[in-house]
Amino acid sequence: MKAQWTNWAGTASASPHRVERPASTDAIAHAITSARADGRSVRPRGSGHSFSEIAVAPGVALDLDAWTGIISADAASGLVEVRSGTTIAQLNAGLERLGLAMANLGDIDAQTISGAISTGTHGTGAKLGGLSTQVESLELVLADGSVTSCSANENPDLFNAARLGLGALGVISTLTLRCVPAFVLHARETTGHLDWILEEFDDLTAVEDHVEFHWFPHGDGVLVKRNNRVPDDHEARPLSRLRRFYEYEVMENTVFGLVTRLARAVPPTARPLTKLCAAALSERVYSDRSHRVFVSPRRVRFVESEYAVPREALHEVVRGLRAAVKKLDHGVIVPVEVRTAQGDDIWLSTASGRDSAYIAVHQFLGMPYREYFDAFERIATSVGGRPHWGKMHTLGAGALRERYPHFDDFRRVRDEVDPERVFTNPYLDRVLGA
Repeated sequence: MKAQWTNWAGTASASPHRVERPASTDAIAHAITSARADGRSVRPRGSGHSFSEIAVAPGVALDLDAWTGIISADAASGLVEVRSGTTIAQLNAGLERLGLAMANLGDIDAQTISGAISTGTHGTGAKLGGLSTQVESLELVLADGSVTSCSANENPDLFNAARLGLGALGVISTLTLRCVPAFVLHARETTGHLDWILEEFDDLTAVEDHVEFHWFPHGDGVLVKRNNRVPDDHEARPLSRLRRFYEYEVMENTVFGLVTRLARAVPPTARPLTKLCAAALSERVYSDRSHRVFVSPRRVRFVESEYAVPREALHEVVRGLRAAVKKLDHGVIVPVEVRTAQGDDIWLSTASGRDSAYIAVHQFLGMPYREYFDAFERIATSVGGRPHWGKMHTLGAGALRERYPHFDDFRRVRDEVDPERVFTNPYLDRVLGA
């Protein structure tokens, strides 16, 4: 009986024909050519933190958890070469020992670094891009088993595609990242109201390094997070172990987990419980190494959809979503998250060619979400929104082509490096076309 794989949120599963666990570039190449000879597709599946079906591997699944670690690092230039199966948590720990850091991160570190860049993982910061913008070069194993490198100067079209390649071009074996000297972030988390943060958001993002807010639907309460770099001579003043345990383990995971399970068991409680959660928020002020501020433990499981919209459309989308939430037949217990990113030049980046606001909607596992997500998608797509590749959405290649100026450039490169579609799956057939 084939072992079944399921992603973190339980929204995607597969029973692959076989699972390969290569521990070298040669072994990755052998796994690909063997699968191709058998007429089977190949998918690297990372750590399963995508909510979409992008990692589903019906043919041969590649687990890269034996292919990890930093290969080399140059502290002067900040260039760090890392194996593709390395998780962001492992990368952060290794970089800290070297006195280096990623310039920007998301709030989850369980993903592999190759999976994170391949799906468009990002943090927040109006003057900063997603993780893919920090990639200096890539090494790819192609469908014929050959190994090729790409960068802005070497195979630039392949580089423009592969920096956010959806796993559709080949298997990333190594990445070279441009890191920065390790730094401390001053974190300030405060509460407020939705109308207030919408009015102030543009001003805040202009002066703060990293700003995001979390809005609790069915009310107007928000939690605003502001993270700013401090001078190098300032020491970190982290939360005490007891305070950190209480805030993150007790309140954000244990207590919130109990609240979400109550909302699922007794649906009429969802709306008042959401307002209660917003009212229970408290201020936090501390400073710590950057990755310890960026990343938070996430043990309450949920489903998620996220769209990148033109920055100027943020207010319209949030206000439309607020109106839509009032009409739902069910409650929403998990907050909406709003972040920003600077535009970039990566072909399939959700911020390609434009400064963007990211709006993410969530629902606790087992609670109804389809009506909510569909309403959100209608609002976001009406302003030209682009769905996060690793999160839930319903768009296909026709609609996506309209949203990406370089969509056909990406397809051209894909035709060149994988004409037989060795690296496809049903999700890629839908979003890229066969």
